[in-house]
Amino acid sequence: MADDELTVLVYSDDRNTREQVRMALGRRPAADLPPVQFVDVATDWAVMDRLSQGDIDLAILDGEAVPAGGLGVCRTIKQEVFQSPPVLLLVARAQDGWLASWSRADGVVSHPLDPITTAAAAAQLLRSRVSAGDVATSS
Repeated sequence: MADDELTVLVYSDDRNTREQVRMALGRRPAADLPPVQFVDVATDWAVMDRLSQGDIDLAILDGEAVPAGGLGVCRTIKQEVFQSPPVLLLVARAQDGWLASWSRADGVVSHPLDPITTAAAAAQLLRSRVSAGDVATSS
């Protein structure tokens, strides 16, 4: 990874959902942010393994993933990963936002994914990470 890139983990058991997220964010979710590279994972185990490496700047989790939904995975991340990256949850309906609160998510967007809303939510979380100086670096 180049030093001036941000790394976004995208978790879903559905490759189409992962593709929708990548397409919504594009190479650069906002003009004021560095380019992003994506890490796609399809299992909760892979999420935790990748986060343990400490080089993820934002995790985007599909709340509808099976067998481990993103809501539960998010709660586990917030309880078990030291200095976890911000988490953006994808939920089935806007009314499911309260579940995102339970999971301790930093942001939430609902299906079907709107590219503008999804990119804006991701950019806001990445900006907070960059401004706090918490950008992950690979060693």
